Amino acid sequence: MKMSNLYMPTLREVPAEAELPSHKLLLRAGMIRKLVSGVYSYLPLGYRVVRKVEKICREEMDAAGSQEFLLSAIQPKELWEASGRWQDFGPEMFKLVDRNEREFCLGPTHEEYFTSVIKDEVNSYKQLPLNIYQIQTKYRDEKRPRFGLMRGREFIMKDAYSFDVDEEALKKAYQIMWDAYDKIFTRLHLTYKIVQGDTGAMGGKVSHEFMAMSDVGEGVIAYCDNCDYAATDEKAEVVYIVDDADSDLLEMEKVYTPNIKTIEDLNEYLSMEKSRFGKALVYNSAGKPVVVIIPADRELNEVKLLNYLKVGEHELEFADEEIIREITGADKGFTGPVGLSKDARLLIDSRITKMKNIVVGGNETDYHIKNANYGRDFEGEIVDDLLLVAEGDICPKCGELLKIDRGIEVGNIFQLGTKYSESIGAKFLDENGKEKPFVMGSYGVGVTRSVAAVVEQYHDEDGIIWPLVIAPYHVIITVVNTKNEDQMELGEKLYKELISLGYEVLLDDRNERAGVKFKDSDLIGIPIRVTVGKLAGENTVEYSLRTSKDKTEVNADTVKDLVLDEFIKAGLLR
Repeated sequence: MKMSNLYMPTLREVPAEAELPSHKLLLRAGMIRKLVSGVYSYLPLGYRVVRKVEKICREEMDAAGSQEFLLSAIQPKELWEASGRWQDFGPEMFKLVDRNEREFCLGPTHEEYFTSVIKDEVNSYKQLPLNIYQIQTKYRDEKRPRFGLMRGREFIMKDAYSFDVDEEALKKAYQIMWDAYDKIFTRLHLTYKIVQGDTGAMGGKVSHEFMAMSDVGEGVIAYCDNCDYAATDEKAEVVYIVDDADSDLLEMEKVYTPNIKTIEDLNEYLSMEKSRFGKALVYNSAGKPVVVIIPADRELNEVKLLNYLKVGEHELEFADEEIIREITGADKGFTGPVGLSKDARLLIDSRITKMKNIVVGGNETDYHIKNANYGRDFEGEIVDDLLLVAEGDICPKCGELLKIDRGIEVGNIFQLGTKYSESIGAKFLDENGKEKPFVMGSYGVGVTRSVAAVVEQYHDEDGIIWPLVIAPYHVIITVVNTKNEDQMELGEKLYKELISLGYEVLLDDRNERAGVKFKDSDLIGIPIRVTVGKLAGENTVEYSLRTSKDKTEVNADTVKDLVLDEFIKAGLLR
């Protein structure tokens, strides 16, 4: 492609809306453009990258024995009602009504749809195992779309679904997809970790996420260097040691704490460690008040709370002050478990039951209670673990200290079991002629999110540094002075030669200043760079890589061999 004909509207200034490097650079490099919040167009250079990520996904899915489908993004309400997710998915689902008043959604995922497709076509164990996939646009009405391609309302996903005869066969399918995803993200040159994930609204008991490591990633992961334990912060089990076994129970005491409404204020006022306090959080869950008590030096894991309550994220919100007064008789900031109204559901993290003589809210304005003890002074529903993992926590598997890092979720795999096959009535006859529901798995790769993740890991202050395998073009030839015949002639010659060898080449033949061309070259991140300048008459060019500042003067006839060397190094033999 000659850049004089290329649609590449680069920007010199960073758009005000952009926060992350990937968002800034993809906009500045003229690869994406925003339509409305969370919805982007892919311009020529950006779309070439997207298609290359899709190609890698296809190759690895096909190699793993999966078959490609393409289903509609429009799905009828009945499918989602059958699985129970029409309401459970919440306000993130785009819903619409046709002219006949029939309700539909724009698919945020396709478990129900794929299950319905095979329901009447696959009816025998002899047709299993089956693994099918698609690469398609998904829609989710994110509450706060942000970070460019990281969290959009419209995005491209590779989603796959496996159908098996039993749990043992599902585990084999799961491992096959695990290995395929390993290959996909390795080929994308991403640095990533595979961690246990929360199954959430998807269902099933087992899930893993592929997290591309990034300081700006939304996902938080906890992992152990001493063993193979790794989990998202949503899933990570918290080992919180309580050493109160030998403490005597003291007499409960009401303490005047005027206008002391926060744990920090209470800590200072009573001169006691936060670990001696029980922190109360008051929620409205599906219209009912819920009070949660956890150690005050820890944070609540809302995903664990949602899973325990069996409600969706949209069904949980902090209670307002009116509700708090109704169940406590006190202002906000003085809620506690002792004498709480029976109208409120009381959940207690298991660690609270092991702590003795703690300080809690007094359910009376300006009062707290000292020396409160579970069993003697209050009771509630004990939940094993409601805490969010933190730096310094102990590995639940081997006892060593956990490390905390951030990442971008680029892939996930789920063992779904029979949730969707049973609800939709998708069954097969086993070898004994007995009817059984399919045992399913679900597997997703965020195609467009992977593009952003690559940019997060491969960029510098000047622009993107694309790995050769997904770069929009392999080589950029920059003609410094297009009015110079020797330079243009040599540039055109190299351009045609490399194209004839199968390489993807950009020829910067624009009538622009050299500085503009070099800045654009850095910004769009083409891996191999050839500069045709003053030595063109001597058949000499400047050769360099985007990954290095080093530049070498070489005979133009050797360029094709240098390019081949880079492909060999990258494992991309031509």
